[in-house]
Amino acid sequence: MRITIVAGARPNFIKIAPIIKAIEKKQDNGALVSYRLVHTGQHYDKNLSDTFFEELNIPFPNANLEVKSGSQAEQTAAIMIAFEKELLNHPTDLVLVVGDVNSTMACAIVAKKLNIKVCHVEAGIRSGDMTMPEEINRIVTDSITDYFFTTSIWAGENLIKTGVDPLNIHFVGNVMIDTLYQNLDRITPPSFWEEYKLEKENYVILTLHRPSNVDQEHELVQLLKGIDALVQDKKIVFPIHPRTKAILGESNFDFKNIIMVEPQGYLNFMYLIKNSFAVISDSGGISEETTVLGIPCFTMRNSTERPETISIGTNTLVGTSIIQLRKSYTEFIQNGIRKAGIPDLWDGCASERIIDLLLTK
Repeated sequence: MRITIVAGARPNFIKIAPIIKAIEKKQDNGALVSYRLVHTGQHYDKNLSDTFFEELNIPFPNANLEVKSGSQAEQTAAIMIAFEKELLNHPTDLVLVVGDVNSTMACAIVAKKLNIKVCHVEAGIRSGDMTMPEEINRIVTDSITDYFFTTSIWAGENLIKTGVDPLNIHFVGNVMIDTLYQNLDRITPPSFWEEYKLEKENYVILTLHRPSNVDQEHELVQLLKGIDALVQDKKIVFPIHPRTKAILGESNFDFKNIIMVEPQGYLNFMYLIKNSFAVISDSGGISEETTVLGIPCFTMRNSTERPETISIGTNTLVGTSIIQLRKSYTEFIQNGIRKAGIPDLWDGCASERIIDLLLTK
């Protein structure tokens, strides 16, 4: 079996790493399976791209389509044009896409139009928020996928509601957690750990990048001021996304607790998460990692495509206003972390299940 694996953005790299390891393990055992890794270039900042290949021991891509940024339509179109040429020049039996970025949807469409089977890892997750480009990417990708690999029973139920044959849905677990478990003994403190006198649980991690939170400079600054005041004696480590940094510009803000740093590589960032007091974020993936690590997470969104991180894990959905965040964070300070667990099959073996199943197709 020839598999073309697509990666385009930071979360993709984390998800493909254990899949590649699972394929290589099968190759070592004599299985007739090969892969070709295609990086679309959707994320092209070194800290959001190349660093992850190096740290996670992922082979550098066989091809980099170098599409870079643009509007949603421009980027999607550029990926489709470049990926069609890639598949015509390098025939494959299966295209494997992960997650919900533009690369996921664009490459799935191209593959199906060339009559190539599509496998979607992390299929079936839904936020219900059609203002999110990722939600549209999920729906379109799942509408043309052949093999669906899910992180939860709930995701499988979403697919069945849309008419997907249950025989094509496979609940395998979470490849993000595979990567976490494979690298926990390798995580290291960032270079600024000593400089800012960081210690276990004396800081909160903050990440913001979604348009609803960062697109308007005034609202963003007010939100940051509210968070700055909220944590009292804790420091706030804020790895600032290029998108957010561009909106804030070169202005200097007098924050008491917020420490703005560059985007972090995986090993440094997981060290920061594991040793933090709590996390405030608008990311979906981080709520999965905090759930497994037992770190309280406050997600600044109105909906989530990962409800298991709330019903089972350590995540709390707080909307996009400082008011609800303040209420939930204060309750946490008063009552401590609520009882939580780890979702089924988030055990570090999802990637092996995926490759085992694909080799039976």
